[in-house]
Amino acid sequence: MTEDSKIKGPASYFPSIEKRYGHPITHWLNLLESVSSKKHMELVALLKSEHGMGHGHANALVAYYFASAPSQHTRCRDGSIK
Repeated sequence: MTEDSKIKGPASYFPSIEKRYGHPITHWLNLLESVSSKKHMELVALLKSEHGMGHGHANALVAYYFASAPSQHTRCRDGSIK
């Protein structure tokens, strides 16, 4: 893999997330979709407390989730998502 083709950003965590927690990334993204009315850090806290995820992995998933479909996730002034 060349430097230009190397996966960057939150997605670079995906192989280790799948290996460590035993679920594909789609599982985690679907879970986040089901509770998408929460703020970014509330979702991170949920993954950490209810699923035993480390902060870096949880934050990477939530960041990717919000960045992946911005037209589907409208952020309100209070930080929540519509």
